[in-house]
Amino acid sequence: MRAPHPRTQTAIVLVHGAWHGAWCWHRVLPLLRGAGVDTHAVTLTGVGERAHLLSPAVCMATHIQDVIGLIEAEELQRVVLVGHSYAGHLITCVADRLQRARAGLLRHLVYLDAGIPNPGDSWSTPHTPETVAKRVAEAQASGGLSFPPPDASVFGLSGADRDWVNRRQTPQPFRLYQEPLRFDPALVWSIPHSFIDCTRPALPTIDAARKRVRSEPGWTVYELATGHDPMVSAPRELAQLLLSVHCKASAPLRHSVSSPQAGGPHQRPGGAGSAVRAG
Repeated sequence: MRAPHPRTQTAIVLVHGAWHGAWCWHRVLPLLRGAGVDTHAVTLTGVGERAHLLSPAVCMATHIQDVIGLIEAEELQRVVLVGHSYAGHLITCVADRLQRARAGLLRHLVYLDAGIPNPGDSWSTPHTPETVAKRVAEAQASGGLSFPPPDASVFGLSGADRDWVNRRQTPQPFRLYQEPLRFDPALVWSIPHSFIDCTRPALPTIDAARKRVRSEPGWTVYELATGHDPMVSAPRELAQLLLSVHCKASAPLRHSVSSPQAGGPHQRPGGAGSAVRAG
């Protein structure tokens, strides 16, 4: 039997947010794979089915290696990298490392209702003092090891969806919360990037990112009329958006790419949600 060749088609790699795991993409994965897209979901160290690996050593470098390790193990050559919530900070750092080591591998970054850091920021930087104080106090109960998940109702979930997420959420490694991030923004933002804004209800801890993507050049902003966990509450609409981004990212690279212009046309890719080019 011949060894498989490295995968040359553009793949999608899904990176979950805090307290979640690869399990959260359960409804989205078959939709993307059913459309013929090579799709992978990583579980980060210390949460989900890897919660037994939670330790004080788990830091941003650990999670960076989790994502890069999956890309390397699957021999992916072209990737649309999707980061949900906390993972917006993570995929930013992953992009920095991969741009240095394998420029051109990442074809698009998708920030799914996610945080967007500046160099030196931590995950906690855009949060209100009240939110930071609450999470620090919660972490003290575990000796600074982790902090517990919120009730999934804050993500706009109810009924069986809320119960399903509540059963599966696990404490989040706390060291990540206040760890400063190091990356070169010029390297990261040279990759095309989009933001998916989940608006009903809008999670307050993402407010800073929502404002930023509408004021800085280079962003394509999509809106989904659902809560913070669209992979649970609106999987088909989310999959349609990701397939639209994937289609564009799979096109042959042009010699140069012009920056998006302010006030560009609204569009409705696949009927999934409205999009406006920012900047």
